[in-house]
Amino acid sequence: MPKALSLISLVIAAVVVLFFLADAVMGILGMDKSAPMGGASLVMDFAFILAGSLLIFMSWATWRELQ
Repeated sequence: MPKALSLISLVIAAVVVLFFLADAVMGILGMDKSAPMGGASLVMDFAFILAGSLLIFMSWATWRELQ
């Protein structure tokens, strides 16, 4: 069960990172209308990318310890 939870959190964090990364890239390229969050805040995008990346690392490290 703990392995499954760590893998689920890894997948959810990856989706969050991809979502906010797409928003940041589209905001930088000037495609605000097509961005997932409308290119609202670049600082928010980078904060969520950083937090999601940290969660990916922690989930991966936990999954490796459980093996």
